[in-house]
Amino acid sequence: MKKGVFYGVGIGPGDPELLTVKAIRLLERCPVIAAPQTKSGEMLALDIASRAVDLQGKTVVPLHFVMERDPERLRKSHLAAAEAVEAYLVQGQDVAMLNLGDVSIYATYSYLMEILRERGYETAMIPGVPSFCAVAACLNVSLTEMNSTLHIAPGSAALKETLDLPGIKILMKSGRQMPAVLAALAERNALERSMLVQNCGLPGERVYPDLSREAPTEGMGYFATVIVKE
Repeated sequence: MKKGVFYGVGIGPGDPELLTVKAIRLLERCPVIAAPQTKSGEMLALDIASRAVDLQGKTVVPLHFVMERDPERLRKSHLAAAEAVEAYLVQGQDVAMLNLGDVSIYATYSYLMEILRERGYETAMIPGVPSFCAVAACLNVSLTEMNSTLHIAPGSAALKETLDLPGIKILMKSGRQMPAVLAALAERNALERSMLVQNCGLPGERVYPDLSREAPTEGMGYFATVIVKE
């Protein structure tokens, strides 16, 4: 029996209108949809995709990932998710895994892709609109000019080294680190050159075009992206 193909599908940052035509067509023909599910049962990526594609009648496979840095626990959750997907691939069914933003940028799909590729399965990636590009559009700012540099890092990265780089800096998934991020920006007198969007394209979207004038005072969610201009 021919094995199924494991697809990673970038669905954009939250606005269902940002799904590409290619992503929609792939989801329409794929019989099995895999999507991350939180402990509370929320499946955000599935909710977004279902507003752009009719997913009725498809098999939905919830994937559970731990939100921590312990390598062993992370590996175990990736293996468990890969095995849940493999149960359908081995039957010859294609599986599409939904990923917020683009499937090549900080995407959990990459871990499952490597595991399943090593087991002999074919994999393919469908690109999506990266969250930081949607944030830039929301703020109406350009990220690069001729010969300029652009640096992309998670908010948990070494802030000093990242902020000292030349060019524009993007700090993704910065919510939990926001107090440290704001302090580091203030130390460099960079708040006037910094802006933030939380939950871009999602309910509860908040836009801060100038962090020197207004900055978040409460805890930020996971999807918070900071742009620091040069």
